This record gives sequence, C-alpha cells and structure tokens, in this order.
Amino acid sequence: MSFHEQFWTSRYREVGEDYLFGTAPTRFMETHAGLFSSGSTALSVADGEGRNSVWLAEQGLAVTALEISPVALEKARKLAAGKAVAVDFRLGDVLDWDWPKDAFDFVAAVFIQFTAPAERLRLFADMQAAVKPGGLLLLHGYTPKQLEYKTGGPPSVDHLYTPELLRDAFAGWDIRELREYEDDLEEGSGHRGRSALIDLVARKPGK
Repeated sequence: MSFHEQFWTSRYREVGEDYLFGTAPTRFMETHAGLFSSGSTALSVADGEGRNSVWLAEQGLAVTALEISPVALEKARKLAAGKAVAVDFRLGDVLDWDWPKDAFDFVAAVFIQFTAPAERLRLFADMQAAVKPGGLLLLHGYTPKQLEYKTGGPPSVDHLYTPELLRDAFAGWDIRELREYEDDLEEGSGHRGRSALIDLVARKPGK
C-alpha cells in the first residue's frame, strides 16, 4: 500500500459512516454549473467519496471518477446509488494510472494538493493530455495564505497554488478564469472555516 493510499484510507475510515468532506459538491463546481452540458464526458480526479462526480452525473454527464482509497470508493458508490445516478468509479493512483489521451470534455480537479512540485508537474501534464481539444480543465485549491487559516489542505507551502504557478503550468491554454479569493467553507469535518482559495478554468487549444 502506497503512502497516499494509506493516508487517505485512514482519513476516510476515521469518520465512520460520515463523509469527510460532506456529500454536497464543492461550491466551485456549483458556481460553474453553466459550463457543463448534458451528454458530455467528465473525469473527476482524486474524487474522494464521490461528492463531485455524483453531482456531475446528476447534471447528465457521463462521469469517470478516479480515487486511490477503496474506503472512499465504497462510500462514493453508496452516494451514487442513493442519488440514482451512474458513475464509472476507478480505483487507482493518479501518479500511476494509465491516463487516456484526448478523452474527456471536462477534467475536474478539486483539492488535489497532495503532490510535491515534481509530482504536480507530471500530474498536471497527465490531466492536460486527458482533455479533448477544445475541452475544459477546472482546478480548485488553496493558496499559500491557507497556512494561516489551517482549515483544511496540506501543511506545506510547496503543495499550494499561486496564480503565477498556474499561469506557467497552463501556458498555451486559453485561461478563461484565474481567481484568488477567500470564502467560508462548510464541507464536512475536513474543510470548515475561513479559507484562501484559487480557481482555474482553462480551455485546451484545438477544435
């Protein structure tokens, strides 16, 4: 068992039948609901207990969800069943997955800041490759100011996002939105309180 799998399985297991980050989608996804069209394909990266993938499926999308923790996947399947939607749940490590190329209209990555800088470069490249030409990548995470709030997210500044970092990582893409802001989150016990956030929406060149 890898470190990431052990860490996340432990976190999801310690809350028992509860959902660590709740069952509602992150506000970032709801705010961008107008981007998603029924019948499109989407990938939710490091999906956790299914709150975002299930919501995408409720919008009529054909959703694939990748998650490293079998405990989280079991909860995600229960959530999908309760909402009467189908999601293609995949057990796998984002750093060791056979990423498809040009496969999805949307790739959504919400709070995936468990990767060190070198791993992050590779993960971003894999996510970018998975988006169809003309498709959108949506990324939501924390900025370094989050270290002051300590209401969720990693404890290391190396894992956090700045606008400059994301502009460099998505150079050549059409950046539709890149926004730093603060908000009060109430996402289960895992994300609760004032938070320093950043959103990216970028369109892949082509088509």
